[in-house]
Amino acid sequence: MAPPTARKNTSKNARGSTGHKPVSESRWHRLRRDRLLFLCALPGIAILLLFQYVPLLGNVIAFQDYQPFIGIRNSEWVGFRNFEVIFNGDPQFINALQNTLILLFLQVVLVFPAPIVLALVLNTLSSERVKRLVQSVLYMPHFLSWVIVVAIFQQFLGDVGVLNSALRDAGAGSISVIGNVDWFKALLTSQVMWKDTGWATILFLAALSQIPPSLYEAASVDGANKWRQMWHVTLPGLRGIIILLLILRLGDAVTVGFEQIILQQGPVGRDVSEVLDTYVYNNGIVGGEWGVSAAVGLVKGLVGVALVLGANKVAHLFGERGIYKS
Repeated sequence: MAPPTARKNTSKNARGSTGHKPVSESRWHRLRRDRLLFLCALPGIAILLLFQYVPLLGNVIAFQDYQPFIGIRNSEWVGFRNFEVIFNGDPQFINALQNTLILLFLQVVLVFPAPIVLALVLNTLSSERVKRLVQSVLYMPHFLSWVIVVAIFQQFLGDVGVLNSALRDAGAGSISVIGNVDWFKALLTSQVMWKDTGWATILFLAALSQIPPSLYEAASVDGANKWRQMWHVTLPGLRGIIILLLILRLGDAVTVGFEQIILQQGPVGRDVSEVLDTYVYNNGIVGGEWGVSAAVGLVKGLVGVALVLGANKVAHLFGERGIYKS
């Protein structure tokens, strides 16, 4: 039996192993051990700070009658006057907000589930060679700029495009898709799906590969067919990544594609195509209302942050981790 002094020292050391000082020393040890990794990360951190966080200081012009030629220091402070377009319901702002919400709904309902369905289909392919070939073809549109994507759709669906040329040769009437105000939102949604659905399957395919095959075997032994295995094994295995990506999508909810829309805004007009991002551009850069545009952009960012925090809290209530632990 150990003497009392030894037991006292042992218990003291045991308490010290869970105290604050050893934890801080352990963190310092890890910092020294991984110093090369931190040094490699410094350029990326510097770029992130320089181009993502430092520009946030420019939001001060939302409270000014900002004039570029006199600068931020000399511009007149106007308080919350620039936010009146939001609180008083400016017609142009309301129109942009409505179009943004409609496109957001279409993208959440149609675009977000598309890579999940595609990943499930690809996962059923037994041949690895065929699967890799199909994945390579589906990934390619992601690497095309929106200028090229819009040009491709115009070449196929324009008034003199491939589709209308074939219809005329067959003696049928032409279909007006490009420049048609009634089809514009559907056109935008189809372009997003064509461009990004294949690339978005990467995360879901990776999550599918982590599901233990023993779960499918156990479900098969219990008499579950393919559909029941998908419902009770596959989808629960994807639930975490689905919730995570949905939370991140909500954080970017009021951003529905500036470049894509501005390239096609001319033929249909601003009433149909104006969203919050193009509203900021058309009123700030083009119209010279810098303060108003900054105010709308600031509110848009705050709404995105609130949606992320709220959705993450809901994820915690359902037992999911979300983007960070509570």
